[in-house]
Amino acid sequence: MEIICTGCNTKLNIPDERLPKDQVVRINCPKCKTRLTIEPQGAWEEAFDKDDMNQESENERIQFLNSREKMKKSSPIIEEQEDDYTIEYYEDVKLALVMADENLNRIIKPAVEEQKYKFITAPSIREALLKLRYHHFDLIILSDGFDGQEIYGGPIMNYLNHLSMTGRRRIFVALISEKYKTMDEMMAYSLSANMVVSTREIGSLSILLKRGLQEYEQFYKVFTDILQEEGKG
Repeated sequence: MEIICTGCNTKLNIPDERLPKDQVVRINCPKCKTRLTIEPQGAWEEAFDKDDMNQESENERIQFLNSREKMKKSSPIIEEQEDDYTIEYYEDVKLALVMADENLNRIIKPAVEEQKYKFITAPSIREALLKLRYHHFDLIILSDGFDGQEIYGGPIMNYLNHLSMTGRRRIFVALISEKYKTMDEMMAYSLSANMVVSTREIGSLSILLKRGLQEYEQFYKVFTDILQEEGKG
């Protein structure tokens, strides 16, 4: 879907598969930060018959959408629903979703940014799952005990483990816990992760992350090269 920012007229291309059909979605313009509202797909079609569409009905459609927007502005309580979420729009940047407490975040952030990823956090499991739903993250770092949840059997790993193999292969997952031995490959494999790090060695995360990402890229290089040659990459 292509939308135009009402603040600066920037054209934004939003993948249709990222937009839920029956939910209002909000997105922040990456240039001017204007908050834009995207109506549920098919919302106005329910009020107007497509087969009878003409200039008059098109004007009615515009009035219909404008009236809905005015109603939202005058009724803020109705506007904020349980699954409401404002999508941040990112262009040409690798994203890293980090789920940890504030103390760990202060250590993780420079390590992530050193590898040229945009550092993004979530205050809760719910917010993290919403971000995962609307964005592709190249790197995910999850700390044991985040939002009171353990890593094994928790909602984040459960979500990742239900992704398609193609989608999951594009994500590097690093897990942090005092229970793990740093760079334990068997432990990482058993948890469906790419790397595990002991909390006691979090100070070396920058070096560990660089090493892990390099090994990950080398491991999949032949595979991705073959896919690209066959036009599937």
